[in-house]
Amino acid sequence: MTILVHMLTVLGYILIFPGFLFCFLVGLLLTGIDRKVVARMQKRVGPPILQPFYDFFKLMGKETIVPAAASRTVFLLAPLLGLAALVVLQLFIPIFSFQAFQGVADVIVILYLLLIPALAIIMGGAASGSPYAGVGLSREMVTIIACELPLVLVLLAVGKTVGRELGVGLTFSLTDISAWQAANGSLICKASMIPAAVAMLLIIPGETGSHPFDAAEAETEICEGMLAEYSGPPLGVYKLTHAIKVFTMTSLFTALFLGGLGTRILIVNALIVVAISVVLTVVCLSLVHAVTARLKIEQIFKYYWTVVSGLALISLVLAWYGF
Repeated sequence: MTILVHMLTVLGYILIFPGFLFCFLVGLLLTGIDRKVVARMQKRVGPPILQPFYDFFKLMGKETIVPAAASRTVFLLAPLLGLAALVVLQLFIPIFSFQAFQGVADVIVILYLLLIPALAIIMGGAASGSPYAGVGLSREMVTIIACELPLVLVLLAVGKTVGRELGVGLTFSLTDISAWQAANGSLICKASMIPAAVAMLLIIPGETGSHPFDAAEAETEICEGMLAEYSGPPLGVYKLTHAIKVFTMTSLFTALFLGGLGTRILIVNALIVVAISVVLTVVCLSLVHAVTARLKIEQIFKYYWTVVSGLALISLVLAWYGF
């Protein structure tokens, strides 16, 4: 009976909260808010906030067309692989004091899982046989390389700061990071962590592939790039994966820098995370989208390896020397 209860609990984590259903609802909601806010900033009415839900279910009912030149198995499985990775990743991100899966190397696991959705879309684009996808996947690979360095530096800065306070030197456990913030206050309140927090905010649009960092899709240049040949449910899954990744990155920011804001009530904590995610989506995605032109791929690389990495490196150096 104990084993059965444990299995049902884990299944509930994966399928309901904080897994698929929770990510599905919040991710598409954030996408709808983003589109609405961008439209208002551009003096347009914009679609209703629930439009991403309508679009997703419409795509689920459409026909799936597989190109004759495509590798059918990889073409169809790639979207599911990226979605599954993000759902599992969300289980490792604490909602303040609650964490479905935890361990001593959560941060390393998150780094690996964050790569899988990008690699999945590269696999799918490569399997489609489209020349547009070939251009898109090369741009996506450059974007991955550009974003990984500053993200690693941010995680090291946070891990070093908390690890020093705990007397272990360096920690890779989000459980320890969240517990320390619950007892001592949010890391964003430490002056040495502000550059890393700003860097993380700048990483969010790059990791999610949102405008102006959507060079891999660039609908006006390469006709949606890696998604050019996708239709029906596989395209819907890719759109859902993008929406969930927005929530994943904003909730990761909350766990890293705002862990001291939680309460003892899980539902309240979940609502706080959703509210913070809405604010971060508007600031990091909607505002940037409305005021910025699309960046070229070389500009993206230079931006992340100089400005963003520099900010994260400042926090890492300060943390290393005990400030």
